Amino acid sequence: MYYLGLDIGSSSVKVALVEIVSGKSVGVVQEPEKEMSMFAQKNGWAEQKPDDWWKHSCNAIIRLKKKYNISKTQIKGIGISYQMHGLIIVDKAGKPLRKSIIWCDSRAVKIGKDAFLNIGKEKCSTSLLNSPANFTASKLKWVKDNEPDVYNKIHKFMLPGDYIAFKFSNRINTTIAGLSEGAFWDFKNDTIANFLLEHYDIDKALVPEIVDTFGLQSIVDEKGEADSGISAGTPILYRAGDQPNNALSLNVFNPGEVAATGGTSGVIYAVTDNLSGKESTRVNNFAHVNYKKSLPRIGKLLNINGAGIQYRWLLNNLSVDSYNDMNQLASQVPVGSDGVCMLPFGNGAERMLNNLEIGTRLVNLNLNNHQKGHVCRAALEGIAFSFVYGIDILKSDGININVMRAGNDNLFRSEIFANTVATLINQEIEIYNTTGAIGAARAAGLHEGDYDSYGKLVEDNDYLMTIIPFKDRALYLKAYENWKKELNLILNNE
Repeated sequence: MYYLGLDIGSSSVKVALVEIVSGKSVGVVQEPEKEMSMFAQKNGWAEQKPDDWWKHSCNAIIRLKKKYNISKTQIKGIGISYQMHGLIIVDKAGKPLRKSIIWCDSRAVKIGKDAFLNIGKEKCSTSLLNSPANFTASKLKWVKDNEPDVYNKIHKFMLPGDYIAFKFSNRINTTIAGLSEGAFWDFKNDTIANFLLEHYDIDKALVPEIVDTFGLQSIVDEKGEADSGISAGTPILYRAGDQPNNALSLNVFNPGEVAATGGTSGVIYAVTDNLSGKESTRVNNFAHVNYKKSLPRIGKLLNINGAGIQYRWLLNNLSVDSYNDMNQLASQVPVGSDGVCMLPFGNGAERMLNNLEIGTRLVNLNLNNHQKGHVCRAALEGIAFSFVYGIDILKSDGININVMRAGNDNLFRSEIFANTVATLINQEIEIYNTTGAIGAARAAGLHEGDYDSYGKLVEDNDYLMTIIPFKDRALYLKAYENWKKELNLILNNE
């Protein structure tokens, strides 16, 4: 028997099948094979059609069942992970009234900033644990202000994972974790953030029914079966945004546990029981998947835009054939890159730098002494230093790291990157080979609340290795201080 997991991204949909008893991944299928398109009517806008997510989900499920000869009756539960912060609005028939305004759309930035100023930093930081920023609530306010005819037809708003669950079941609901990622949750009073709805003049009736993150959320109906090939009556047992789900996939649930990802952008996601919003303008705070008022679990999310995309840019522009070639060149250069520093912030405004957009900067390059290897190492070190800088921000907000786990993604495959981070934070980093879709599938079994057994499934199936920090940190600390000096020169002039 199997659980099915879906990971609804903005580039593609991934669907995974895992054995219930062993937690072993049977296989993962991606749809479409090329990236999904985005609609950008204006600069800074990003929209997608929710029904495209559903179409790709169904196609992937059908392919997965056929590839592994699985019948629909063998699938006993569904877990859903999804791109965070998106907005879907539907009418009473459940039909989308417009394209989804997705996570990377920035049209509502000013709305969120104005709300933060007008409501007040103290209120937002203690109740939302965030600025309203460019989250789902602010996007809904944008629709109200700019598309009133559309707004007046809204029956409910949803997040992307809510919509996929709705297409399976014809039932509209959401979770506290989901509402928190949209800035709709008041942690201080453990209720919907009525004060923000009132500030935005949004009708509370638009908020979906709230269900538990783990448990019977809804069941597949006949239409869901006809579309997806999953048996009617199959329960949907789990739903979470992609970053909390990535942490879950790495068995990160408790205070002191940290999950890291090093893809195109980098993410450090630290779990705490502290409802601190001290760094609410630089760090996002969301209800983690196991959040309860009686046992608060908050995920502090620090995002680094300029991560793997910086190394990919170099691959495309340095006349080298592969990342392995770049890593080999970098390994021939000493720690600190002989003084060459790279600030890898060329992928837009960096929230952890208070939304400054300073670009990528390569400094201290000597045209007589330095070559490709120095640039490659400076890039890897610069990205690693950005991670450490972000961890320092989290520590200033009360985070203590007892366990750090990371996926076996692009950056953590580089010994230079992984060793630099581990050595500077003086913390072992456990590496696991897993995906969000696999994590979502396994999480369908957590409706019974057995976190210890879940952790064993992750350990038994996904553990690869542990990065051990070097005892001699002097050269790494010197290089990091030099990098911070260059960064501070820029920040102090902005």
